[in-house]
Amino acid sequence: MAKTTRIFGANSLKFKSRVRWLTSLAHFLRLPLYFLVALLCIVGSPVLAKVPSSINSLSQLPINSLTSLAVPTDAASLLQQGKVLYSNGNFAKAVEVLQQAVQIYKQQGESLALAATLGNLSLAYQQLGAWNQAQQAITESLNLLQESDKNQNLQIFAQSLDIQGRLQLAMGKSEAALATWQRTEEIYKQADNQSGVVRSLINQAQAWRTQGFYPRAFKTLDRISKTLKSQPDSLEKTVSLRSLGDALLVLGDLKKSRQALEASLIIAQNLQSSADIGASLFSLGNNARKQNQKEQAIAYYQQTVAVSPSPLTKVQAQLNHLGLLIKDKEWAKVQTILPSIQSHLKQLPLSRASIYAQVNLSQSLAKVKSGVLQASRHNFYSGLSTKDSAKLLASAIQQSRSLEDKRAEAYALKSLGGLYEETRQWSEAQDLTRQGLALAQSSNAPEITYSLEWQLGRLLWAQKDINGAIAAYDAAVDTLESLRRDLVVNKDVVNQDVQFDFRDSVEPVYRQSVELLLQSQKGKPNEKILEKARQRIEALQLAELDDFFQEACLQGQKVALDRVVDKGNSKAAILYPIILRDELQVIVKIPQQPLQSYSTKISQGEVEKLLIELRRNLVDPTATKIVQTQSQEVYGWLLKPIESQLQQSRVDTLVFVLDGPLRNLPMAALYDGKQYLVEKYAIALSVGLQLLDPKPLVKQQLRALTAGLTQPPPGFPKFAPLLAIKSEFDGIAKAGVSTTSLLDGDFKKKNLESEIGAASFNIVHLATHGQFSSRLEDTFILDFDGQINVKDFDTLFRNQSKTVVELLVLSACQTATGDSRAALGLAGAAVRAGARSTIASLWQIDDESTAMFVSAFYRELKSGTITKAEAVHRAQLQLLKHPNYRAPSFWSAYVLIGNWL
Repeated sequence: MAKTTRIFGANSLKFKSRVRWLTSLAHFLRLPLYFLVALLCIVGSPVLAKVPSSINSLSQLPINSLTSLAVPTDAASLLQQGKVLYSNGNFAKAVEVLQQAVQIYKQQGESLALAATLGNLSLAYQQLGAWNQAQQAITESLNLLQESDKNQNLQIFAQSLDIQGRLQLAMGKSEAALATWQRTEEIYKQADNQSGVVRSLINQAQAWRTQGFYPRAFKTLDRISKTLKSQPDSLEKTVSLRSLGDALLVLGDLKKSRQALEASLIIAQNLQSSADIGASLFSLGNNARKQNQKEQAIAYYQQTVAVSPSPLTKVQAQLNHLGLLIKDKEWAKVQTILPSIQSHLKQLPLSRASIYAQVNLSQSLAKVKSGVLQASRHNFYSGLSTKDSAKLLASAIQQSRSLEDKRAEAYALKSLGGLYEETRQWSEAQDLTRQGLALAQSSNAPEITYSLEWQLGRLLWAQKDINGAIAAYDAAVDTLESLRRDLVVNKDVVNQDVQFDFRDSVEPVYRQSVELLLQSQKGKPNEKILEKARQRIEALQLAELDDFFQEACLQGQKVALDRVVDKGNSKAAILYPIILRDELQVIVKIPQQPLQSYSTKISQGEVEKLLIELRRNLVDPTATKIVQTQSQEVYGWLLKPIESQLQQSRVDTLVFVLDGPLRNLPMAALYDGKQYLVEKYAIALSVGLQLLDPKPLVKQQLRALTAGLTQPPPGFPKFAPLLAIKSEFDGIAKAGVSTTSLLDGDFKKKNLESEIGAASFNIVHLATHGQFSSRLEDTFILDFDGQINVKDFDTLFRNQSKTVVELLVLSACQTATGDSRAALGLAGAAVRAGARSTIASLWQIDDESTAMFVSAFYRELKSGTITKAEAVHRAQLQLLKHPNYRAPSFWSAYVLIGNWL
């Protein structure tokens, strides 16, 4: 690269001249950018940690009440000034001003005013990530209130407790935060402050959610809904309803979220509050976006821009609108909306929010430029310049410095380092990345820290510093693991302007880390490195499930791999196929042997193309020949290199921990040129041995609760009748299994839950239609009344106190058509139900062959002498040998997930 095209020279990297080179940065940028990150997507009306623009605590920290207490005018002015600074995102200056007010109140002996101001000071410190100072300030505030008559002003006492709860949650002390907010609720009740009660309950719901108590969070939000219904319409009520709707959106209850937001909008319109109308419209847009209702979301965002008096709300809505257009590559519409966004951006007052908006717009411009280049839209491309992104970042860095906001500066420096990374100016990019990393770490911003560690890892890898790159990736993964709960459960605790799209911003960290580790072996297998890579790919699968459920309650039980396959007379081998950018790697554990690996040089695109075609052909009974050809190629990738070792070790069971689109395929259908894999081995799938501890099925009387629908419920016409269900249930009973049945009108969620709670069933067998999808809301089974969503499986199947469900059978379900990651929903259903093992079908099968398979499986299982995997294996072989069901489409769809013993 010629020096004239470099962003800037090494000498200009001196921090003392940073302002100068940032200002002139745009003149030097000439290279195309492809830095892809998720767009700004604000969840409206945040409840915790990030205080709304109305400054939940500062604005309500009763300035009027303080004035009535004859507070000195200069102190009251300082408090008001602190409020304005906080509103504008200038938290460092707000701290300075509030500290001055604290000193005045101490001199005047105004303990109540001092306590209130100290609470606000804690809140400002929290925004800066200064946890020790925040703790000291709120402790002093509460001590003052305890020493005085706290009943003198219950509002201030409740608000200080609220601030303490925020701090506790931000520091990972969710149980303490919950207790604090429960106490706050009681105080607001004493003060007859219903809005305060509602805020406390919303906070409690978040604390429950953070601890993984999903149902309790919903119950708490239901209490809020009932409380709000009894209140007269007011601006406080519209804000409360909007907060409720936003909380339900994060929890994934999109229907109730929308209902609350629509109610909020109606009240705001009746009261003619344009600010609240705009805020409710914005939240409704986010709800529609979450439901993939693109046109409706865009309509809400456009209405937000037209109605809201807030330039920031306008920009946020337009950035979300822009994100939808970029996703669908609607470049002409992108070109239309960009000038308006840039215009509104210039109107924003200086704040952290405006800085993040600038950074995110710069990232969006990079996406747009990359997209139009790929689409060969050169006329549009000529209107976009890299210098546009550079100018925004230069402004963002300067503004963050003026605010003394280390978090915002770290975020902007990360993006600027990303520009250098794309232009392959490694040393400059590394310098900026390290500076941003130091700022992020010092300001307790893990959501920014991990992305900087990841960026540093990529830069060191590009410069062949493999050891340094591994260390950086390890740090990024460690930070992600510590942040995992916040990323998926508590997005309003981390900075909401740093939005996370799992596939773009989290998954690649794990996958690239595994690729780097495997490359570092340099052709010489290293068992320690293979073990680390195996653990990392399992951690990725756990993170995927957390992201799917939007909660991090799946902590799992760590199980030593060697202990599982090496103990006793185990004859199970475990295979980890890993799809990387330019190769497919397989890590294998064979009993009594060290870990080993092998690879096939093939691009990720080629792998995924073949897997999609094979999956489509597998469901066609007439496509046997092409299925054999394609599945033989996959067999060559996964198994051919260790055929002889498996035979020599007398392995009879293969357990696959599958990756990506491989999870949509039944391994039983792989073909070696002569036989299908099912003809040689019993086969099981695992979502990661860290989740489920494999244990043998306890020899006991098998008791099954069977439930099914012969006809789909009204409103689900795409699902066909299942007329062979009675035959299927008869086959289970004839196999010697004790059964209790719920058929058709009796098969309702409440009845199913009641039966499971009342009796000791070790098997639950559901013969009903269902769908597995990569989207939580589209993963469900059908009962007589309609859908039972997978998120309800934990309460449905885990209520019984006597016996763990050893086996869940879903005999008529299917993965969603056209969804390459649909098997994620199947894995989620298996884990959510809490059963040790789950048997399900990947696609809809002839129900007569299903009845035959089910009968054969239970006969084999009832013998008590074989594993569940072997019982499935034998039942599949019976179908394979049947003249009517030889095609893989009939017998291969059944998969066993979890405990194969």
